[in-house]
Amino acid sequence: MAEDEASGVELDVSVKKVCYIIVKAREFDAKVDTVEPDPGSNPNDDDERIVLEDYEDDATLQELRDAIDALNEDEAIDVIAMAWVGRGDFDVEEWDEARALAAERHRLRSSAYLTGMPALGDYLEEGLSQLGYSCEDFEIDRL
Repeated sequence: MAEDEASGVELDVSVKKVCYIIVKAREFDAKVDTVEPDPGSNPNDDDERIVLEDYEDDATLQELRDAIDALNEDEAIDVIAMAWVGRGDFDVEEWDEARALAAERHRLRSSAYLTGMPALGDYLEEGLSQLGYSCEDFEIDRL
């Protein structure tokens, strides 16, 4: 557990785990509906589009769900509360209230709830920032 001096909020989830979920959420949010290829288009160019299109068997959503499902209950509660803080439903000062509500509503459906939240990556990043944390070090490690 880490405690931030600025906000005084103690997290049960590591910043690294949250940052990984942010990356996966953004990859998932970037997906677009599939489009039938233009019969006159270049097939070589069409292969590039597969990366951005959302297919049922696409691993991006499954990777995001797996990352959320791998969290223990306290970590999942923190991630849900953090998304709510980032979305503006709660202020940092209301962190304990956000956690209590997330704990009350958390019923092993965290991944379904969170993956259904549009802009999840943005909400988590904003919530993390408001709590006094950043993904800056994590992103440097990933590059």
